[in-house]
Amino acid sequence: MNILVSACLLGIGCRYDGKAKRNEAVCALSEKHTLIPICPEQLGGRPTPRKPVEIKNGKVVESDGTEHTAEFKKGAEETLKIAKMCNCSIAILKSRSPSCGFGTIYDGTFTKNTVDGNGITSDFISKHGIKIKNEEDLDSFC
Repeated sequence: MNILVSACLLGIGCRYDGKAKRNEAVCALSEKHTLIPICPEQLGGRPTPRKPVEIKNGKVVESDGTEHTAEFKKGAEETLKIAKMCNCSIAILKSRSPSCGFGTIYDGTFTKNTVDGNGITSDFISKHGIKIKNEEDLDSFC
């Protein structure tokens, strides 16, 4: 099975701070599946490193209010193209991220508080039939 995976979970330094969040359980899935690394934020044109953003009132913003919603939407669209091209019906995405979070994201106050909600990419691709998991929810794979 081909699985889309947040590139940071595979050890690629593409997060906002230029670091990775390598997850050994996710990486181990490569023994049985083909993992397709993606970073929706980079696919949308955001640089690495970059200032942190959160979703506030439906918009992707930096703490000073600078908006990046259009870039995040573009990244979601590009991610869906890759999913379709690679026949991926499932994605494992970074929890709480403004692009990849699914079920829970940061609340837009830049205080590490969370709220129920989805990141821009996870929301978009799930509406197009891609099943979303995060690195904390791998029971069906392990």
